[in-house]
Parts: sequence; C-alpha cells; structure tokens
Amino acid sequence: MTMESGAFCAPEPAPRPPKAAEGPYARCVLCLEPTEYAESAPGIVLCPVCEWQEAQRNACSG
Repeated sequence: MTMESGAFCAPEPAPRPPKAAEGPYARCVLCLEPTEYAESAPGIVLCPVCEWQEAQRNACSG
C-alpha cells in the first residue's frame, strides 16, 4: 500500500492577504489583538498566535 503525499490531510488553506507595511491594522477575530494585515484586508484575519493555533487544530494527526 502506497501513501501519496497529502492523502490523509485536509486541503491547503486559502491564500492569505498580503501583510501591511504600516497601519492601521485589522484586529484578530478571535482575540482582538492587532494582526499583520491591513484593516481593509478581506475575509477573516487572525493574529500570528491565533493563526498558529488554528494551524495546529487543522493539522494532520496521522
């Protein structure tokens, strides 16, 4: 039995918006801390800590 790369993993997350060079910064939707993204960034934005925690929750547990 061969396992292809990613055979048991969820698909890659959607691309993130570009990081802002300077403020105003959007607030994280989970903890309300400033993010690395501009206020005008579309979609749900997370701070680096919440991004990491979300990635851990969604990671393969093979």
